[in-house]
Parts: sequence; C-alpha cells; structure tokens
Amino acid sequence: MKCPKCKFHDTSVIDSRETQEGKSIRRRRECEKCKYRFTTFEKIEATSFIIIKKDNSREPYNREKLERGIWRACEKRPVTHEQIQSLLNDLEEEWAGIGKEVPSKTVGEGVMEKLKKIDEVAYIRFASVYRHFKDLESFQKEVQKLIK
Repeated sequence: MKCPKCKFHDTSVIDSRETQEGKSIRRRRECEKCKYRFTTFEKIEATSFIIIKKDNSREPYNREKLERGIWRACEKRPVTHEQIQSLLNDLEEEWAGIGKEVPSKTVGEGVMEKLKKIDEVAYIRFASVYRHFKDLESFQKEVQKLIK
C-alpha cells in the first residue's frame, strides 16, 4: 500500500477489523518512512454486471455513478456515508443474484425502496429525477403515497 502523503511504498498495518456490516475490512496503516497514519477499507470485489437501459442498450454497472446520484438526492440531509455504503452493498448483493444483466428499472426501484427507509426527502428527490415528474400533480401523488 502506497502512503497517500509521501508516496512511499511500504506501510504497516497497525489495526485490522471487520466493519459493522461485515462486508469489508477496515485497516489502520502507518507509513514506514514518514509515520503518517491513514485508514483503508478492503472489500471483496463484487461480480461485475451489465445494466440494461430503457432503450435496451447495455452498459457496465458503475457504482460511483450510482453513488453520485444518491448523494445528490441526499444533499443537506442527515444521511451518513455508512448508510449509503450499506444501501449500495445490500443492493449489489441482490442484483448479483439476478444474473449478469440487470434492468435499470430494477436498479432505480431498488434504490428508491432503500432510500425511502433512510430519508423520505432524499427518496422524493431521487424519485423526481428517476420517474421524470412532468408536473406538480405527479409529484403530489408520490408525496401522498408517503403520507399514507
């Protein structure tokens, strides 16, 4: 592991433990040269899969792209990094069970279902982009579903 501060190639592991979800390992490291301490997270690389878009085109799944969209919906909301990582980890496990190709509808609906449990405002924000609300009435219908 390369030191993020001085770029030296030798670091030692000071502490190692599983995260709360048990899906990754948190390691506390120290650079052998400059003694800078930093944390890394290791996780098993999920099997890659292809997203089938609405127009039937296909593109490789990109976790970072999806995560950016979720964070946009969660701006200025009391949502933690751990909640988003857990949401993505859980969904990726579900999608891996579907097969090598996953419809974008499955991805969008899954994110909305999980976001609804974390933060309703973030859910509405994500849904407004995902469902392309055209007018106030369609937006109100979605809010009414939450109220019930």
